[in-house]
Amino acid sequence: MRIALFEPEIAGNVGAVLRLGACMGAAVDLIEPMGFAWDDKRVRRTAMDYIDHVTVVRHAGFEAFRSTIGGRRLVLFTTKSSQSAYAFAFAPDDVLLFGKESAGVPAVVAEASDARLRIPMRPEVRSMNLATTAALALGEALRQTASLPG
Repeated sequence: MRIALFEPEIAGNVGAVLRLGACMGAAVDLIEPMGFAWDDKRVRRTAMDYIDHVTVVRHAGFEAFRSTIGGRRLVLFTTKSSQSAYAFAFAPDDVLLFGKESAGVPAVVAEASDARLRIPMRPEVRSMNLATTAALALGEALRQTASLPG
């Protein structure tokens, strides 16, 4: 299972997702451009020493990323979907894709995804924090595939 972040904008969110990947055994793909410098100390401050326990791959853009995942399913999490992540059957080699904090993903990326899911939430709010959404999604995907660590 992999987590992919499309053009992330907030260093602290990336750090939190790297820590999540380290704890849960999921590699993290970062699709550039990012909204901050990679050496931003906020990434390491949030990820702490967990950054040394996660595989991180940076990609020059979406097409470069897409060419590396082979036949794996690309599962996009978006507020624009009506399909619940809890009613979806995950596979152990899925790539969980999350859009940038301010705008999600462009239509071409959504259309290139094999599935589009959402985390159910109350209708009076717009969206959850990126790292929180990634944690909920990864936890459910790992649970379903009997891949939770420990």
